[in-house]
Amino acid sequence: MRSRGKSDFAGLVNYITDEQSKEHRLGAVQLTNCEAYSVQDAVSEVLATQFANTRAKNDKTYHLIVSFRAGEQIEADTLVAIEDRICKGLGFGEHQRISAVHNDTDNLHIHIAVNKIHPRRNIIHEPYYPHQTLAELCEVMERDYGLQQDNHMPRRRGAEARAADMERHAGIESLIGWIKRECLDDIKTAQSWAQLHQVMRDNGLELRARGNGLVVVAGDDAAVKASTLGRDFSKSKLEARFGPFEPDQAQQAKPCRQYRKDPVRLRVNTTELYARFKSEQQSAAANKTAALDKARWQKDRRIENAKKKGKARRAAIKLTSGRLTKKVLYAQASSALKADIDAIQKQYREERQAIHETHGHRTWADWLKREALQGDTEALAALRAREAAQGLKGNTLKGEGQAKPGHAPVIDNITKKGTIIYRAGASAVRDDGDRLQVSRESDQAGIQKALRMAMERYGERITVNGSPEFKARVIKAAADGQLPIRFADAGLERRRQALANGENTASAKTRSKRAGVPPIGQPPPPVRRNRLQSLSQADVLHLEGQAGKTPTPPPRGPSEQERRKAKLRAEMDAKRAKRQQMGRSL
Repeated sequence: MRSRGKSDFAGLVNYITDEQSKEHRLGAVQLTNCEAYSVQDAVSEVLATQFANTRAKNDKTYHLIVSFRAGEQIEADTLVAIEDRICKGLGFGEHQRISAVHNDTDNLHIHIAVNKIHPRRNIIHEPYYPHQTLAELCEVMERDYGLQQDNHMPRRRGAEARAADMERHAGIESLIGWIKRECLDDIKTAQSWAQLHQVMRDNGLELRARGNGLVVVAGDDAAVKASTLGRDFSKSKLEARFGPFEPDQAQQAKPCRQYRKDPVRLRVNTTELYARFKSEQQSAAANKTAALDKARWQKDRRIENAKKKGKARRAAIKLTSGRLTKKVLYAQASSALKADIDAIQKQYREERQAIHETHGHRTWADWLKREALQGDTEALAALRAREAAQGLKGNTLKGEGQAKPGHAPVIDNITKKGTIIYRAGASAVRDDGDRLQVSRESDQAGIQKALRMAMERYGERITVNGSPEFKARVIKAAADGQLPIRFADAGLERRRQALANGENTASAKTRSKRAGVPPIGQPPPPVRRNRLQSLSQADVLHLEGQAGKTPTPPPRGPSEQERRKAKLRAEMDAKRAKRQQMGRSL
């Protein structure tokens, strides 16, 4: 990602490693090419490396985001391998970096903070045309790791691409999008400058000359280049068709339709919601100013009270005796006053930050998300009706039938596509209003909670989609929890019933056991095994009717180990005797 200003490595790492009061936002955090073992120590190490380079004027931090398709769940080892290959492909294989996996959106993604200064050579590395390199790397890794195919090179460029991004992320219809959906066909049918200006007037638009080209201006002064609508609408192409440009001289009449910055058309009616949104945005600035003034006034009063308290303390110290004692007490009073003022200033900064977050400007999609988190069902339905919203994929559960409302699960977050992320023990469950998705790291307890949630919210007839391993875990979780559900798939339902009946039979056998009596068909305990077989190996055997007679055990020869020891001892004695004989001869 490129930013206009120079980024701060410490601030970036604090952001990507911050849980933001969300239990399942932050995944694995990895330190690479760092000598430190903690995040804070690694940040200090990177800052020291960046400080060693005094010649580089460019940004010394590289922020890379690796995002996957919605609903795609990747193994931890695969994520590490993908990160390593991407960084090596960009030339950052030996550079220090800190990465963190985020799970708080519909798309699993990795934030990678890379130090562009080499840790040993202390020179800066700037990747050459990284977008092309990243596109090629992603295409190769999608094939190697079996990931979903995606488009890595933009099909739109310039203003058209930015307008599409605005519609997708903010949810507000852009001028380019409105023209293409409402009146582009009429504009194409114009055969002269007069007809073209007439079409523009009918739609509340105006074609003007600006610089060396043409722009299309709407009523609220929103403007786009005419060539953005298509190559045939550039000034040179239009003049080749209609002759030199002729400005519109006619009086502007009331248009048949006009562009307004309204939400992108959805499957649900959002008129009332958008009216509330506009009203809050108009009053947000005034409310923020009033809240900031109040916070500033409270801060000044607290500082004034702290100073009065310090003044009274110094007056009391003045009445004491002893020069050295007064000096110590005055120092303590000064330190206490400074600490009080620092605490007041810190509290004021926190209040200002909270005010900016509460009364700050929000996009339409962000406002819907906030309202949905506060329990507004209409806002949640509007989020799910957006064009960008898609159904969950992967390991999913879908319920049908009569819902059985039960306990209310804890909501961890809601994405801009209307997906609710619930807390389910150590795992997370996602709900898009139609089905539930269980995270890959979920244990049996998490799957049981997901099954209960699907039964309570959608019905007891459960449809399971996903890998065979996930289906087997779902069957076992349903049988272990004795949940009153049934699977839509006949094969899964038979396996669930067989497993449930088997566990019931096993529990009945366990209850029928008597103390000290082993069940029939099971082997005896180890202390009672092989008793008769060991009698034949005993040294003394007593037979009835032959009391007093002890059979003589058969003679036993030396063992193999004893024979080897004797042979080795004889060889050593022979060598010793030979050395002694040679010594006498000398």
